[in-house]
Amino acid sequence: MRPEWQIRPARPGDRAALHAVYAAAFGQTAEALLVERLQEDGDLLLSLVAFTDEPVGHIAFSHLTMPEIPTVRACALAPLAVDPAWQKKGLGSALVDEGLRDLKEAGLDLVVVLGEPTYYRRFGFTAQAAKPLRTPYDGPYLQALALSDEGHLARGPISYARAFAELR
Repeated sequence: MRPEWQIRPARPGDRAALHAVYAAAFGQTAEALLVERLQEDGDLLLSLVAFTDEPVGHIAFSHLTMPEIPTVRACALAPLAVDPAWQKKGLGSALVDEGLRDLKEAGLDLVVVLGEPTYYRRFGFTAQAAKPLRTPYDGPYLQALALSDEGHLARGPISYARAFAELR
C-alpha cells in the first residue's frame, strides 16, 4: 500500500507551513524558530519534508563538530515534527529512515539525537553509543548511531550549531 504522503528536500517556500507544523506538534514555536535559524546560519545538513498537498512533517539534521576527532563527520537529528493529524501513520519513521539513508550515502559517520529512547531505538540509536560523547545534553535521552566504522570512534566533546544555544 502506497502512503498518502511523499518525502522531498525542504524548499524555501515551505517555511510558513513548517512553522505551522512545528507549532501544532509542540504547542510552541521554539522548534520552528530553531529550524529557521539553522537554515539562516547555513548549519542545516539535511532538511526533509513529508507532504501531501502541503507539508505535514519535517526532519532536520545539522552539523556537529568534534574537536578531538575532526575526521568524524557528525550531525544532530533535531528537530522532528509531524502534524498531530498525521501522527501514528509511520510518517515520522519514514522521515528518520530516509534521512539516515541519505546521510549514510553522503558519507556521514555519526548521528546524535536527544529524544525518547523507545522511539529512536527502532532506528539503531542507543544511549550506550552516546556515552563517550560530551554534550550539553548528556543523560539517558542522548543517543547516538554510528553510520560507519569511523563513527564508532567518536568520543569527547561535541559542539552543536549556535542556534541550539539560543533555543528557549
